[in-house]
Amino acid sequence: MNRSAVWIALCAAPVLLFLANASAQPTPEDRPPASELADMRVHPPEEIAWRKGPASLPPGAEMAVLEGDPSQAGPFVFRVKVPDGYTIPPHTHPRAERVTVISGTFHIAMGEKVDKGAGQAMPAGSFGYWPTGMKHFAWATGETIVQFHGVGPWVIQYVNPADDPRNTKKS
Repeated sequence: MNRSAVWIALCAAPVLLFLANASAQPTPEDRPPASELADMRVHPPEEIAWRKGPASLPPGAEMAVLEGDPSQAGPFVFRVKVPDGYTIPPHTHPRAERVTVISGTFHIAMGEKVDKGAGQAMPAGSFGYWPTGMKHFAWATGETIVQFHGVGPWVIQYVNPADDPRNTKKS
């Protein structure tokens, strides 16, 4: 085989593989199990049930669980709605955190002390991911809704125990 033929074969191979796979029909293994299809749910925004936020977040947050149970092992999706200026003090999570901003602006910054000059703004439509154990804090500009998704249990551990709302005495 001459060089031109080898070159043409190398260039054509990916195109041929793409075309062969593009027309392939999904196999039974590619389809979701019937149990997942039977459990399909849609959450129109006007039907989302907002409740008082979890005790692990500062007062003022509202929460809506859309899938799973964030306190248990397994996949979950939940949303948190917070008012303008809401701040979550420095904390960590024992698992990676994945956040999508639905509305408003969510700000994230690394560190053990709140320094809003060090943050990165995440406007509506943004996605953020930060690794296990990263010390970070967050705040909102405008009423903000963020969606958390991952594998539970979802846990928040405050850097300073005095910042943990679960440690405040109830009067």
